[in-house]
Amino acid sequence: MDNILELIPQRAPIVMVDEFLGIEDNMSRTRFTVYKENIFVDDDTLSECGLIEHIAQSAAARVGYIFKSQNQPIPIGYIGSVNNFTITEHPHVGDTITTNVEVLQEVFNITLIEAHCVVDNREIATCRMKIFLDKNEA
Repeated sequence: MDNILELIPQRAPIVMVDEFLGIEDNMSRTRFTVYKENIFVDDDTLSECGLIEHIAQSAAARVGYIFKSQNQPIPIGYIGSVNNFTITEHPHVGDTITTNVEVLQEVFNITLIEAHCVVDNREIATCRMKIFLDKNEA
């Protein structure tokens, strides 16, 4: 996807996804390179909040891609909860994070996802997240 801003509602300086790499079955993939001026970077490392926001935007890009491909308005999503967040390593400025988002369950407007963030073939973070889609805001 050439223009990530077509898929997510966030705008600078809070865009935390550079590329939507695709979707297959219930799995999608995004990429993000950490840059020094990012508001979630402190001492050349991306914070936990930055990783959570990246994961949420990765899930949003998936939803945006699906709705855009169906020529439907893209709904706004809200984080309902974050569970089992584990971080084994903070990404540094210049690192590229590849994130896999797997849909575990969808009930009405609530989606449960599991995300895995990888840098250089090392898993650095994982979590489960519940996301509420407000289709009235689309």
